[in-house]
Amino acid sequence: MTPNLSLVEPRSEVEKPAVLVVDDEYGPRESIAFSLAGEFAVETAERGKLALAKVSQKPFSAVVLDIRMPEMDGIRTLEELRKIDPHVSVIMLTGYGTLLTAQQAMVGGANQYLRKPPDIPELVQSVRKQAAATRERRAQAKAASDAQNLNAALKTEIQQNEPQIWQARASVELVHDLNNPLSVVIGYSSLVAEEARRLAQFDPVAGRKLVEFASMVERAADYCHHLSDNWRLASRKVTEYAPVDLVQIAAEVAQVIFFSNPAIQVSGLKEAVVRGSKFELMRVMQNLFKNSLEAGATRVDVVFNRVEERVAVAVSDNGPGMDAESVKRAVRGGYSSKATGTGLGLNICRHLAGTHGASFSLDSALGRGTTVRLVFPPLPSG
Repeated sequence: MTPNLSLVEPRSEVEKPAVLVVDDEYGPRESIAFSLAGEFAVETAERGKLALAKVSQKPFSAVVLDIRMPEMDGIRTLEELRKIDPHVSVIMLTGYGTLLTAQQAMVGGANQYLRKPPDIPELVQSVRKQAAATRERRAQAKAASDAQNLNAALKTEIQQNEPQIWQARASVELVHDLNNPLSVVIGYSSLVAEEARRLAQFDPVAGRKLVEFASMVERAADYCHHLSDNWRLASRKVTEYAPVDLVQIAAEVAQVIFFSNPAIQVSGLKEAVVRGSKFELMRVMQNLFKNSLEAGATRVDVVFNRVEERVAVAVSDNGPGMDAESVKRAVRGGYSSKATGTGLGLNICRHLAGTHGASFSLDSALGRGTTVRLVFPPLPSG
């Protein structure tokens, strides 16, 4: 994809990312502010409390924060700042002898630390990189919020129209499954627009990022298009099955739909070929991963192995789990423990597994997480 540079706004017309420099020493504070002023809209604060007041009033793309300050040091300021804005990137400045403190700040929520006084080119590059990371986190957070609001509205609609809802089950399933990929489209589209406006100002790395984001948008949009097409042709066309690799499908869902979330770990077989529909199996993986993460799991293990000639996959999480009665209700459908849940996810998975000739089982216990097991039939001979 070749960017159309004629559409890129001139530098003077592009709104500069806002950066806050916090340091109690006048000289270093003003020196850093001056070094960043050519590319960023810089504000300064000489105390931690003043910095917190500024962060409360407007969003910043990055905060450059000195560790050693009177009244409220950088570590304490960082703790309070994270309560106000969890997404803004924070670069800690540390003098000689405070390296351990800087490392502790990274554990406490800082994104990067630099030695004080910083090397100016390194400082500018770091602020540029961290400002871009802030934009990405905020876009992802907005997409997640939009998805949550859509889910809440859908659940309200289901409750208000319960007598008719199962008659329109296919429509509800479609809206349910379109929710995640559409959120990705929203998030990455925002990032593409941001990068396009800044492309002429930055190095070629920005161009490569633009291509990467655009590719993600294209893949997610293709997924949405296929779901929509399947719905439109459902009554006239039988889904075509072909050999597909389940391991590759799980990895693609984790990357495209869940932003390469490190909580999702795929292991076991390097390849697990079954006969089926790629996009229907993507729906299965999407719903299983989504259920685990929204239930509070911090790790989702997707393990592939073989049982004789059959392909088996186990999706296990370390979430809160369910009691025996909740497991029965979850498998039947229409039940969810989440405030914004529709209760359709597991039932969709069970239905799609059945259309592929796969068995579906759910094992869960309170405090022990949840495991869903799918066993697919062997590939037809010949």
